[in-house]
Amino acid sequence: MPTETRYAFDNRSDEAVDQFQVLESFLDPITASHLDRLGVPAGAHCWEVGAGAGSIARLLAELVGPTGSVTATDLDLARLTTPTGSTGSTGSTGSLLVRRHDVRYEQPPGGPFDLIHARLLLLHLPERHEVLATLAGALRPGGVLLIEEFDRSPLSVLTPVDPAERDLFSRVIDTVLTVLGDRGADLDWGRQVPAAMTRLGLTEVHTTIHAESWSHDGGTRLHEINSRQLQEPLLAAGLTLDELTRFRALVRRPGFKALSYTLVSISARKPG
Repeated sequence: MPTETRYAFDNRSDEAVDQFQVLESFLDPITASHLDRLGVPAGAHCWEVGAGAGSIARLLAELVGPTGSVTATDLDLARLTTPTGSTGSTGSTGSLLVRRHDVRYEQPPGGPFDLIHARLLLLHLPERHEVLATLAGALRPGGVLLIEEFDRSPLSVLTPVDPAERDLFSRVIDTVLTVLGDRGADLDWGRQVPAAMTRLGLTEVHTTIHAESWSHDGGTRLHEINSRQLQEPLLAAGLTLDELTRFRALVRRPGFKALSYTLVSISARKPG
């Protein structure tokens, strides 16, 4: 079974811990609000795909309660644990099963599921259309699929900076997106998801878009982390180490703010 991946980031690196923390701090409240809107009933069976460090899997386990279950899967389990640090747990929350799984090639891990959630996953997979079909097929009738992806929308600097610094910020961000694209990511995918869901026969397709300002003590840390994780391909793409050093100093500067990546969240229901 093929297991190779061109995913650009290394989940086992030291920077990955900070990367997950920054992403969870920004994204988890947004995801939680969508789960609240959709309703996750007690006793539901859920699948968290590409679970990362597991924050949403643990939230789902709380929502479904002791009669429900959550299966959390990822290709790399380096950062994914249950609340007890094991591969499965139960208690006042639903059972939480952690499993290594390649959603591109393997059958769904059980199911059918009442809710399936994937965040910042399919945009990195060249097989995204096939994976979306797999997820839709793993829903029970009436089940809900929630897909959340970053979008290519421009990341504007929101504070006064020198024009050369503004150009540097745009140059580095654009190169990061180019490197991700070279690794198979599609930053236009989020806005294609609603039509793709509709073609698969899902209904009640609903899309929301979220962006906010990021500051030096919050989201802009992600830019610094990404620039370190991707340093070698960024240098190969034409940036210099001096440019990356100045970029990191810029996004760490007190008072610096820039618009976040846009998160596109799309939910849909399988007819029941």
